Amino acid sequence: MKVLHLIDSGGLYGAERMLLALVKEQLDAGLDPIILSAGEIGIDSKPIELEAMRLNLPLKVWRMRPGLNLKAAKEIRSWASEIGIELFHSHGFKFNVLMGLFWHKRNVPLISTFHGYLHAPRFSKLWLYEKLDRLSALRIDSLVLVGEAMRHELPDFVLSKKNVVSIRNGLDIERVKEMAKSDLAPKTNVFFKSHEPLIIGVGRLSPEKGFDNLLMAFTKIKENFSTAGLVLAGDGPERARLENMAIELGLSDDVLFLGYVENIPALMARSSILVMPSFSEGLPITLLEALTLKVPVVASSVGEIPVLLEEGVGFLLKNIGDYREIAESVSSVLVNINALGDSLNYGYSKVVDYFSASMMSKKYTDQYKRLLRIYSLNKVDV
Repeated sequence: MKVLHLIDSGGLYGAERMLLALVKEQLDAGLDPIILSAGEIGIDSKPIELEAMRLNLPLKVWRMRPGLNLKAAKEIRSWASEIGIELFHSHGFKFNVLMGLFWHKRNVPLISTFHGYLHAPRFSKLWLYEKLDRLSALRIDSLVLVGEAMRHELPDFVLSKKNVVSIRNGLDIERVKEMAKSDLAPKTNVFFKSHEPLIIGVGRLSPEKGFDNLLMAFTKIKENFSTAGLVLAGDGPERARLENMAIELGLSDDVLFLGYVENIPALMARSSILVMPSFSEGLPITLLEALTLKVPVVASSVGEIPVLLEEGVGFLLKNIGDYREIAESVSSVLVNINALGDSLNYGYSKVVDYFSASMMSKKYTDQYKRLLRIYSLNKVDV
């Protein structure tokens, strides 16, 4: 089965790491997947492209004019036809819109994985894309949610279709463990050695991640843990504002902004706790990595996070955006960290049993076969 995975990525975050793990498993299972990584003309290799090459995964780099480039979409479809692609798998709103809303002809199935929306400011360019993405869902043959809790993100006219299914993200567990053994960069290593406990936040530095509330909470945490350090791994539009905020709060010596980082597990394995104060999430790969490495977690009760952190595996924030609750929860974990062994072991077993990459890959393959079977019978109402 020849599958073309379509993505226009700005980093190597959860959706990208999920895709790489999926393609690796698909190769092992005998499928013939290819990652098509799009980007603007003149851009050098993207992080996902470098990682795909490092893992020896099939990759097609495609540079194109930005925006709703219908000409490029048509060229991609033509190229895909020439090499015998049997199914398109979109990972993000750009190709949902280009392939679903504008160019999707009913001769090759189109499946899309929905990781969530950024909830962009009203009438902004990104807001418009999200609106178009919702419309494109009506023409996508199968829309995959990374968790049932994400259904509330979609309008009723999309959910009324019979093509919405749930497949939870999965993790290449052994690879995460291997990555965790890697050495840190010298500057990072100095910061880690000079701070204890070490709190980490991972993700795109954008408003929905709530890292400003984590900085506010950190001022309170420092009252009880004077040598504590905070590491923020990720880049994005909020970085300059957050860095200025750290300076204004007098935290510049104890907060390290790392920007984009390839090896998150290496950081996570040396951290005391992961904090995810997000306003919106799907099923975060970062959270699965933390549980795999048995790192305590404090996270917002959004998306599929409660499914992972139920039964004492982690600590859920009920009042989203309340920095005082973040501070209290993190402090409570740090005080009782030596008593968390059983819950951390349970969290690890939960990832192994229900969130492996191989299980995820099998479910996607079953969905692929279902769509191809329907197409072979000349049925399009899926």
